[in-house]
Amino acid sequence: MTAPPAATPAAPALVLDGVAKSFGPVVALRSGSLTLRPGSIHALIGENGAGKSTLVKIIAGLYQRDAGTFEYLGEPVDFGTTAESKGAGIAVIYQEPTLFPDLSVTENVFMGRQPTLSLGRIDKRAMRAEVVALFEQLGVHVDPDRPTRGLSIADQQLVEIAKAMSLDAKVLVMDEPTAALSGVEVERLFGVARALRDEGRALLFISHRFDEVFDLCDTVTVMRDGEYISTSAIADTTVDRLVREMVGRDVTDLFPKTVAPVGDVLLEVEGLTRTGVFHDVSFEVRAGEIVALAGLVGAGRSEIARAAFGVDPYDAGTVTVAGRRLAGGDPAAAMRQGLALIPEDRRRQGAVLDSGIARNVTLTIRDRLTRAGVLTSAAENASAREWAARFEVRAPSLDTLAGTLSGGNQQKVVIAKWLATEPRVLIVDEPTRGIDVGTKSEVHRLLSDLAGQGLAILMISSELPEVLGMADRVLVVHEGRITANLTREEATPEAVMYAATHDVEVAR
Repeated sequence: MTAPPAATPAAPALVLDGVAKSFGPVVALRSGSLTLRPGSIHALIGENGAGKSTLVKIIAGLYQRDAGTFEYLGEPVDFGTTAESKGAGIAVIYQEPTLFPDLSVTENVFMGRQPTLSLGRIDKRAMRAEVVALFEQLGVHVDPDRPTRGLSIADQQLVEIAKAMSLDAKVLVMDEPTAALSGVEVERLFGVARALRDEGRALLFISHRFDEVFDLCDTVTVMRDGEYISTSAIADTTVDRLVREMVGRDVTDLFPKTVAPVGDVLLEVEGLTRTGVFHDVSFEVRAGEIVALAGLVGAGRSEIARAAFGVDPYDAGTVTVAGRRLAGGDPAAAMRQGLALIPEDRRRQGAVLDSGIARNVTLTIRDRLTRAGVLTSAAENASAREWAARFEVRAPSLDTLAGTLSGGNQQKVVIAKWLATEPRVLIVDEPTRGIDVGTKSEVHRLLSDLAGQGLAILMISSELPEVLGMADRVLVVHEGRITANLTREEATPEAVMYAATHDVEVAR
């Protein structure tokens, strides 16, 4: 019996070959290559600074290539603006959607191209009917009449996808779309992505999470240092191989945790309560310990940390650092006592994006660097240079704006800023969110070294492997309460997830 002929691959929807882009002396992209086909979900991976974002911005029309070829639907193109790219049928859905918060879901989907009736009146009924049909097609429910302000990140992304569908986008680029989503929201997004693939659209999925890449995608392209490295079918590759290609070396120890001597209690939280957010939270962290706050998104982990640091108010309870009770709502006092908080959102809360590296690193220690009431650039640069070298921040100069750095380098700058205060207790919220596997290993090694030097570290993470790999103890939060206090040996995936989903009383 003769075997059926192999299916002929669909003609590419988009092809980039040998694309280069520089900004003055800085080479952002040396040789980027990518081929997207209809009916396929294609992963693009690489370390921060590998050139992925630059490649996407060329596709989106935000940047124009300096060299190489760019073809779309079989024709050579160069999009001069983002409007040209959108008009051609390319949609980019970012990690943080950019919607008009005071307009309705329907108005956001049709922004700038509303259908009209006679005398130029907007046909609101037709707009709403089409949006309802789009969400039905996606198999999800989003109220078409509500303002987008207050929508979850997951629902905002669905609005962006509906907008792309209404434009009949042939190519959808999803840039780190799951970084701020819960497990249930990720599954819903993946269901939508597969439905779009089955309609014959080409999807590009950018992520640092290998489990998602292998679950969702059929093809993967690796970039490193601004250059194309490889393209493989997912079925023909492995995580170890992809990591080697991404970083150019073996990362055999992603969680380089070493056991440190445990000393005195440096952070003690007793009965901390904020009505409707968290209740009767009590724990302690000792010198040399890494204690993880684990739990599902929305459990109240970040809110507990922010209250302990004094950013957010609380209604009852006490926070004590090195034996001294802190006044609530006073971050400056917390810093003076030796408490530091590296926030979850480095772009909005951690770094000043339109200031340089030196200014960012020294923001927390400006008083120390001032002489006779004067702070000089030389003093800033001298201090920042030491920290930038210690953390191997990759940038042309200390004047480089933080907003132009890769996610991993931004995180290093934020960590340096807080370690410059010489804290005794470090609270770090999602230390490796949105950064590549090589930089993750560096951050994990740093945390382990700091604990070895006697710091008390409270780490909040949504990544269970990170929690299990780095923590000496795991405190599990469920609906604003601590439901488990697990030793490293007790903290199995099953034990953590059980406590994260059940209201269990924990013995203190």
